[in-house]
Amino acid sequence: MPGHALGEPCWVDAMLPDLEAGKRFYGELFGWTFGGGRAEYGHYTQAFRDGENVAALVPKRDGRMPTVWNVYFCSPDLRETGEAIRRAGGHVLIGPAEVDGFGTMMTAQDPGGAVFGVWRGKDCAGFGRKGEPGSFCRTEVLTRAPEAVDRFYGEVFGFETKRQGGAGEFDLAEWFLPGTGGEPVAGRVRMGSGFPAELPPHFVTYFAVTDCDAALETLVRLGGRVHHGPLDTPSGRYASVSDDQGAGFAVIDTSRRTGAGPS
Repeated sequence: MPGHALGEPCWVDAMLPDLEAGKRFYGELFGWTFGGGRAEYGHYTQAFRDGENVAALVPKRDGRMPTVWNVYFCSPDLRETGEAIRRAGGHVLIGPAEVDGFGTMMTAQDPGGAVFGVWRGKDCAGFGRKGEPGSFCRTEVLTRAPEAVDRFYGEVFGFETKRQGGAGEFDLAEWFLPGTGGEPVAGRVRMGSGFPAELPPHFVTYFAVTDCDAALETLVRLGGRVHHGPLDTPSGRYASVSDDQGAGFAVIDTSRRTGAGPS
């Protein structure tokens, strides 16, 4: 896939109860504009920043489905990746399935229970813009099985793991594409005693902003909630938040890479 390597996050979308409310919220928060979601595609609606693809919003078909941001990792061969997922102890939940010429998708679950997507694009290769204000910046998985999860993504996508903490409450890791160095492709956080027992393992989508505190003021005014932060870290000033419908994500100002990591 042009522009995306195996295992690189290449797309995110949000499943929401109210599509129009989501467009109002994210349009004001991130400056997004939106395409017309067609009925034959379940009103799947592309979001743009300065004319470039950055994400999508989709109305939930069933109220029992989670209100959540989903992350997709790139694969040139979803059948091969699906076999690797099973061999490594994960589960393929949906697919691989063709999406009307746009590409092929699959939904899977890692050994710790976190759900993620895999995408092979055709007409839609994925992000047109990322790492800039108003676009996807990074993702990390929150898990209670850090060793198994590090091993799983290493076997499936070839990620190289760099641990940031010990095996206690502070246990963070960053994943890198093999042999690339540079910026991590994703991160992993151990869910310690500070996380509610009922909170399932999950991926968190980070969106870049120019000013974390200003973004939080806008988010709260729009009906969103701040769950943790703002906090200065070596990756930037960030906060864990949710929108006005309950979909969780994070915002981060990567220009402020100061302070210690979260405890």
